[in-house]
Amino acid sequence: MSTALSPTDAPPETAERILRAAEVCVRRWGLRRVSMNDVATEAGVSRGSVYRYFPDRDALVQAVLERVAEAHVAEAEPAVRRHPTLVGKVAEAAVVVRNLADDERRLGLHEHPGEPALATLQLAASPAMFARWIDFWIPFLESARDAGEVRADLDLREAAEWIMRIIISLVTVPSATLDLDDPRQVRGFIERHLVRGFRP
Repeated sequence: MSTALSPTDAPPETAERILRAAEVCVRRWGLRRVSMNDVATEAGVSRGSVYRYFPDRDALVQAVLERVAEAHVAEAEPAVRRHPTLVGKVAEAAVVVRNLADDERRLGLHEHPGEPALATLQLAASPAMFARWIDFWIPFLESARDAGEVRADLDLREAAEWIMRIIISLVTVPSATLDLDDPRQVRGFIERHLVRGFRP
């Protein structure tokens, strides 16, 4: 898939202006209906300028999704940090990611019945975004290791990947046994089946 120009190639103020406009357009018309022309008009630039920074629609959509996800990561960090235990942190993150799925619906990403949580899956398939999510967890896992919550020899990057895979599944796969919108049930589920495996 084509990708946008790297940050070193694109003047940040122009790229940011186009991205802001693209997000406005996606929220207004939905992912499937927005066009490069719509974005150019909203940004007040030529269609050619949009194509200069985002060579095709897929590249622009991916950039918008990553922008939304980055905003959620920034929003989640203070809430996650407030919890004293790793279990509480992971459960809080799961709630935030479920809110991201709600935001996807507002972005028009669930217009057709039976479709998966498209943006969540699309972002999870992005190596850069998935690596960003893993990096998010490393400091929290280091703190949990220092506090004795997890074993000293735990592979932190592997544990962070496992956390993200579980959180993504909590958003994209329905549950037959718990209410995924109930933070207490999510916290208990994580305690029983995820964090316990990290302990000494």
